[in-house]
Amino acid sequence: MSANRREVILGVGAGIAAYKSADLLRRLHDRGYYVTVVPTPSSLNFVGAATWEALSGRPALTQVWESVHQVAHISLAKNAGFFIIAPATADLIARIAVGRADDLLTNLVLSSDVAKMIVPAMHPNMWNNAATKANVETLRARGFIIMEPDTGRLTGSDSGQGRFPEVSRIVEEFDSMTGNTQDFTGRKILIAAGGTREAIDPVRFIGNRSSGKQGISLARAAQLRGADVYLVAANMDTSTLDGISITHVESAREMQQALQRDFPSSDVLIMCAAVADARPVQTLADKIKKALFTSIELEPNPDLLAELASTKVQQVLIGFAAETKDHLESARAKLKAKALDIIYVNDVSNGAIFGKDVTHGTILLRNGEEIALKEVSKDALADLLLDHAKRQLG
Repeated sequence: MSANRREVILGVGAGIAAYKSADLLRRLHDRGYYVTVVPTPSSLNFVGAATWEALSGRPALTQVWESVHQVAHISLAKNAGFFIIAPATADLIARIAVGRADDLLTNLVLSSDVAKMIVPAMHPNMWNNAATKANVETLRARGFIIMEPDTGRLTGSDSGQGRFPEVSRIVEEFDSMTGNTQDFTGRKILIAAGGTREAIDPVRFIGNRSSGKQGISLARAAQLRGADVYLVAANMDTSTLDGISITHVESAREMQQALQRDFPSSDVLIMCAAVADARPVQTLADKIKKALFTSIELEPNPDLLAELASTKVQQVLIGFAAETKDHLESARAKLKAKALDIIYVNDVSNGAIFGKDVTHGTILLRNGEEIALKEVSKDALADLLLDHAKRQLG
């Protein structure tokens, strides 16, 4: 699995400031990051593993010998998009500088080549010691981002530079490192995702192959960029989402009602749901016996995106088109007919794209620009579409 820029390893060193990292963890969650806490064994004297597991919702491992079958020092490193180590003691900084690998955290540091940020916290005498200064310069020369500690009161009556920085400053600098710009703060983004199902009887339905993965990527990306995200989810797994308003629906009618409710107050609508084009005229209360199941009379579902487009004021509308032939011609026609600002079209011949983590297709803009994408992750496509939506919003 490739590194995910939303996945963060939070390393915790054995300093009294470890308790402040509990607040840091919550703030990172609020910013849309998914955090796995890796405390050093000694740090558990200050904050126990149960606290980290309760706050993160994930196991907090400290040693390479825990869950050996998962090869944690490799699997976690591969999945992580960024590292932040806070607090980092003088000892932890020294061990990282010389390449030690005597616990899970230092193993992960050596196993991963993603960007890493270190937040030192220690007594002023230790921070100003020549050995610590040399270790810090060594790590900076290797590309580590190392914050300067705050100056102020420490434990006891001592004061000076070495204090754990304010969490808000840590988050701001971490966002700068990750490129997590909050450019949608104060904006409401409405996303429709998944595939609708139109009931035939209590057992059968008319549906499609949409997994909702692209919708999940869009919701996460919008949340990460500060948006107030509303997701209308049709028959899809949303268990990985937190802090997002979710309305679960099954049919096109239910999706229509949810969208009509939230669209007027939205700034951006992203319609990546696969809405069934037709529904049974009659839904039977009892299962149809096999011998009687010979035909189904259908009636068309409304075009949800076209309906909303006809009522838009200043909203930016983004549509999706899944085609098996004449992709660009169909997308151009839909872009114009539905008065969209952006449309993304892809080739789903032989079931391609559905349920996958990657996609390929073309982004078409209302100004006539067309951007071909050979193969990108659905996460990357989400950010590209949001970039173009931001430009449309001005």
